[in-house]
Amino acid sequence: MSQASGWDVGDLIDERPFSGQQILIVALCLLFNMVDGFDITAMAVAAHQVGEQMQIGPDRLGLVFSFSLAGMMCGALFLASLSDVFGRRTMIIASLALVGATVFATAWADSLITLIILRFVSGLGAGAMLASVATLASEFTPERYRALSVTAVTAGYPLGAMMTGVVAGSVMPQFGWQGMFLGGGALTLVLAVVAFLLIPESIQFLCAKQPPGALAALNRTLGKLAAPTLTALPALPPPSDDGAASHNVLRKMLSLLQPRFRTRTLILWAAFFLAISALYFLMSWVPKLIINAGYTEAAGNQAFTLFNFGGVLGIVGLGWLATRGNLSLLIAVFAIIASVLMWLFASLLAGGASQTTLTALIFVIGISLQGGYTGLYAVAAKIYPLEIRSTGVGWAIGLGRFGAVIGPGMAGYMIAANIPLTTTFLTFAVPLFLSGVLAYTLKVR
Repeated sequence: MSQASGWDVGDLIDERPFSGQQILIVALCLLFNMVDGFDITAMAVAAHQVGEQMQIGPDRLGLVFSFSLAGMMCGALFLASLSDVFGRRTMIIASLALVGATVFATAWADSLITLIILRFVSGLGAGAMLASVATLASEFTPERYRALSVTAVTAGYPLGAMMTGVVAGSVMPQFGWQGMFLGGGALTLVLAVVAFLLIPESIQFLCAKQPPGALAALNRTLGKLAAPTLTALPALPPPSDDGAASHNVLRKMLSLLQPRFRTRTLILWAAFFLAISALYFLMSWVPKLIINAGYTEAAGNQAFTLFNFGGVLGIVGLGWLATRGNLSLLIAVFAIIASVLMWLFASLLAGGASQTTLTALIFVIGISLQGGYTGLYAVAAKIYPLEIRSTGVGWAIGLGRFGAVIGPGMAGYMIAANIPLTTTFLTFAVPLFLSGVLAYTLKVR
């Protein structure tokens, strides 16, 4: 048992080995993000059946995608900030429960309005979850591996989306589109219980906020990390004049635009917005676009699966490279490559290229686009201090997801209006290119 005097929570994480307990926490965060990715993207593979059963055209299906992503935007903007007030653990458990319940209920949706409401609420929980798990993983990881840890956790989302395509081939022929939502919702509710039992609160949050029972919770976690326990909590620093350490959620949000953060915050928001509009255009419409081009439904699901499998490889690859190189430069290179390949994919799809060629290309696009985009999460976790970290990550994700709201909806109208595929893809490839340029200007290692 040690005293709190002279004890630094940052040193505890940064100067000790990356323990098995810390790896377990990061792995669980990845798993939570994975089931989140499955739940949110299930509509992409179910869209064709849902549209036929409910007589919903592409333009109105685009609204279902957009409202789901609007929910993610609002969850990241407003609910994720509560993680800086009530704790990362609390928000993760609450988010899993909310997503699980609403995804499960989606199986009984029988109208466009019901689908929109349930998908919006599911999105709220998913948005809060993305920021909370990224922040928790960051705070349990030594500085050297932080970018790798955050990107690995966010790889859970495309990994879950990849499983959507795999599972759909087995579940939908027998149980219909409803089976996707019943299974995903039930699994998510089970994981809410797992989170309650196994996920500890961030030790940095406990030391900085010192909620009731903080010392006991802190010592339980320190014991699992094989670190000395404390007889008292560390002394709190004096309140900051700029309000960054305030418990007030609104002041935390406004602190992101203080002079010392403003330029980087605005660039980060713009980079997220531009990249995510391209990402969710593809995640929402790739299966249906391939089917519309005359290929089979199985080909659409295979392309969707490979796009997200490529995303997993790209995310982990970028995280590994970031431990050795310039994070901003890596993001820029990945994004620019993806933008060029998107135009090539559209040209080949419109020209009736072979299924093998198209699936190979969408796989490489998944590597570059999702790897580059997810690197922005690590940037957000690095540029903000503890007191506003979840708020900073949440607002970057949330405002970025405004692009995710616009992208699928706009694409739906373009598809319904029979706009040429190359024009549709270029509409999203150019912003992706600009996102890479903006990411490079942030100069984060």
